[in-house]
Amino acid sequence: MRAAFIERTGPPDVIRVGDRPDPRPGPDDVLVRVRAAAVNPIDTYVRGGAVAMPLPLPFVVGCDLAGDVVAVGEAVAGFAVGDRVWGSNQGLLGRQGTCAEFAAVDARWLYPTPADVSDRDAAAAALVGITAHLGLVTHAGLRAGETIFVSGGSGGVGTMVVQIAKRLGARVIATATGPDAAARVAALGADAVIDRRSLPPSGEAIVEAVLAAAPRGVDVVWEALREPDLDAVVSMLAERGRIVLMAGREARPAFPVGPFYVKQARLVGFVMFKASWQEQAAAASDLARWMTSGLRAPIGTVLSLEETAAAHRLQEEGTIGRNGRLAGKIVIEP
Repeated sequence: MRAAFIERTGPPDVIRVGDRPDPRPGPDDVLVRVRAAAVNPIDTYVRGGAVAMPLPLPFVVGCDLAGDVVAVGEAVAGFAVGDRVWGSNQGLLGRQGTCAEFAAVDARWLYPTPADVSDRDAAAAALVGITAHLGLVTHAGLRAGETIFVSGGSGGVGTMVVQIAKRLGARVIATATGPDAAARVAALGADAVIDRRSLPPSGEAIVEAVLAAAPRGVDVVWEALREPDLDAVVSMLAERGRIVLMAGREARPAFPVGPFYVKQARLVGFVMFKASWQEQAAAASDLARWMTSGLRAPIGTVLSLEETAAAHRLQEEGTIGRNGRLAGKIVIEP
């Protein structure tokens, strides 16, 4: 099979595309003909060595996939040859990735693709959708009638947080950078969108803008910034508010202990790929139902397998370089 793989960690140029042996499914595995794979920031961190993980070299990159079943292991129930499937959590913790013509995947990490959802859309929604669901449902317990502030509503995960929060019955306030991004977030259903470019670069300014939209404060803050201003975050919380952190691996921000405990607030950090297969399967069940009714991860770029290194470079420039050119998910079609 053709695959995009690395033989050592490093910059995007270490990715090679070439022939590799077809994977052999074990008794609990499903062999999938990959029709679409998506690129995520974690893919670039693993490839670059920023996140240390066991890498079975040569290592195929990629977490997300969608495609069709071509073989099933003898212990697999629930999948048959020809079924369309989607999933995530590959290319992590020693598992080979998905940027290849075929992938052998433990059946626990695969889900049926709804008939009216394309492989491209299923792959794009996989990691970001499961991440958003885990944060909102499992960790924050967001309820109908509550208000959530989404920091970074135009990002890959942020776009899913906005849409899922609306489906849970919440009121959504979100930030975006620039009028085009703000318009995209509003189109996803956000009730109020704050353009960061229109504000002074201070925590007080964003707090004032959020409290203007939610005078009593917000029930949940979804914080995606790598260097969060936790003074500002706690200032915008309502009583018994919750903060969800999903970024900032090396961050060491000051923490306002007094205001935090007086508000009886809670803070949780989580990593999607450390969630159990049961937790991820529960998220996937809701996501499949919502995708049938229109939930989508916006797609910005579709590239071929041969362009995987370029896809990683584009992702890095958007998430680390913050050049503002990344508007939607990057999908690779082998």
